[in-house]
Amino acid sequence: MTATPAPARALPGPDTPIIPAHRIAGGYAGPIARYAAPAWPLIPMNANPGVTHSTIHWPTFPDPFREEMRLAAWTLINGELPAVFLRERHPTWRSRQAPKALCQTIGTWCRLAVWLTDRGTTTLSDCTTQVLDEYGRHLRDNGAARITVHSVLSSLTRLWVFDQLSGRPSGIGRPPWETEGVDDYLPPATPGGENAAEAIAEQTMGPLLVWAIRTVEEFSDDILSAWTERNRLHAQAAANIATPASRAALRAFMDRTDADRLPIPTTQWLGRTTIAGAYIAALTGASLSQVYSTTRDHGWRQAALDRPGRCPLRVPVTGTLGGIPWRDAVDYTEAGFLMRQLGTACFIVIAYLTGMRPGEAAGLRSGCCPDPEPDSAGRTERHLITSTVYKTARDEDGNHRSEGEVRDAPWVAIAPVVNAIRVLERMVPPGQLLFDHHAHDLRGTRAGTGSLTVHTLGTRVEDFITWANHEAAARGLVHEVIPPDPHGRIGTERFRRGLAWHIARRPGGLVALAIQYGHLRTSVAAGYAARSRDGIHDLLDIETARATIDTVADLNAALEDGLGISGPAARRAIKAAATAPQYTGTVITARQARQILANPHLAVYDNPHTLLMCVYKRDKALCHRGLKDTPSLDRCVPTCANIARTDQRATGLRLRATALDQQAGHVPGPLGERLQSNAARLRDLADTHHRTRTTLQDGTA
Repeated sequence: MTATPAPARALPGPDTPIIPAHRIAGGYAGPIARYAAPAWPLIPMNANPGVTHSTIHWPTFPDPFREEMRLAAWTLINGELPAVFLRERHPTWRSRQAPKALCQTIGTWCRLAVWLTDRGTTTLSDCTTQVLDEYGRHLRDNGAARITVHSVLSSLTRLWVFDQLSGRPSGIGRPPWETEGVDDYLPPATPGGENAAEAIAEQTMGPLLVWAIRTVEEFSDDILSAWTERNRLHAQAAANIATPASRAALRAFMDRTDADRLPIPTTQWLGRTTIAGAYIAALTGASLSQVYSTTRDHGWRQAALDRPGRCPLRVPVTGTLGGIPWRDAVDYTEAGFLMRQLGTACFIVIAYLTGMRPGEAAGLRSGCCPDPEPDSAGRTERHLITSTVYKTARDEDGNHRSEGEVRDAPWVAIAPVVNAIRVLERMVPPGQLLFDHHAHDLRGTRAGTGSLTVHTLGTRVEDFITWANHEAAARGLVHEVIPPDPHGRIGTERFRRGLAWHIARRPGGLVALAIQYGHLRTSVAAGYAARSRDGIHDLLDIETARATIDTVADLNAALEDGLGISGPAARRAIKAAATAPQYTGTVITARQARQILANPHLAVYDNPHTLLMCVYKRDKALCHRGLKDTPSLDRCVPTCANIARTDQRATGLRLRATALDQQAGHVPGPLGERLQSNAARLRDLADTHHRTRTTLQDGTA
């Protein structure tokens, strides 16, 4: 049983800082909220550049409980859980919490206060153990996930402990789950966390990745050059001085435009079409005040509504889309918008093709991915990314370190990722955060240091999709439109899960850069071989295990329905399929995934690209001559002893043969003959399958 802590802290005054000096993050020099303030920003405690800053708002607390909980919250921020308390806790309990967790904990206290107020309770001393029992059961039966309820109960336990540690305890009752155990207050277990997040749909991720890589590699030079020119013109316009000569140049420009009935350079401001004053000032040498007064006096503001025109920048366009330049010219008014899309494209490429968590991507700095030096034999190693990990960073006492720590094993960067990092390094000063908000928040709406938050990046991903689809539609590229994901917003957390899904289930590749996935998995495995399993390893194992179970479950159902199967590994496939029912509905954890993958009787891999199924045995494998514990599905050999083929795959052979015959009819000479020969070979394979197929129903299996 946990000992009851004794009060051990002096009472704060109205002007007492809410955060002690030793908990202020290094480099923070801003204000610290005082105890009596209506809002307590926790930003001084946070050194993670990619998280949303947390603030406690006291007006949201019911009046009767506000001061009692304010004191408990101050004690929580300034104090620590006693060692005697932690000794009986699960190892995941820490003596103090990170800023975001602090805010969430105090938020649960607020919800308790609201519930108590609705019951007519007005003080924490009346919140007895029996009342907490009722509240715990209310939480359990309210439809929240088990992990969520468990977190709330833990937060209420902290309220009980820190109330006693305060200089004026209110006397809240001991939570009953502290003596009776927590299970009775928790709903049934359900999958949670990133392992339960749906992978981004293949039909969505493919074109999204194509557009992101295209923007980085094809459009970036044009966008960066346009942004530089736009800033030069903007600075020039601001520096122009009003002179008679500049007024004359402005009038000459306006007269030429009116005489030829040319469009007037315009921009959109607060949803209205208006004169592009800075652009006109930079072109003519007039001051901004001259532009605005002269265009007003000569009726150009109304004329601009009738003859709105573009503001083309005089920079060459080198990028192409569909074989033609993607822009006639980049517009002065869209340069900032395109910079935003470029930064988002870089994030998509990095987040998806490395598998790092979004917060870790947001914390990358310029110089994180240096070009490797050739070795003594002249061979160049892979690019590696040095990053800061935040989620699992702990100090010597096991408490979270908001500033993070350098990952001891770097990420492997394939070519598109390196290109994205190089583009970002052109957008920010040396040594700065690649997603520094000063470089990416072009309107300058937020003060302070740090990168774009993960929430902001998630919003920008959705905006990028909208922009890419607009570009595709404007050019008639219907096949390049990014379709909506059936599970809703892409966000940022789903990129890791999506990468694991595609590595595990699409080794041959329906998604752009699929050939890179195999290389990436090998590199990730090598990069983490010398350390504890981390990074994307667990997700890869879980997704591969799920793919395996899905494959054997589908095969089992098909066999029960009378499907036939052929090939040297057919009987092993049938035996594996028979084990499927025991895994139906199982929530697969990382530990279970490793057990499944270590079971040689479950080593069944569907390969739709070769229209085969691999029932893997290392000593029989021809894809890599038995040198690995898993098959290389991008090098499937049709004569391998691990091969099996179902009726569905045989039907696929005939469909593919028909498609080849149709192509051959449009191709003259040897190439057409080769296509016809391949079609005939596929039909022979399908015929062989139907001659040798076995089923459960005919007893031959």
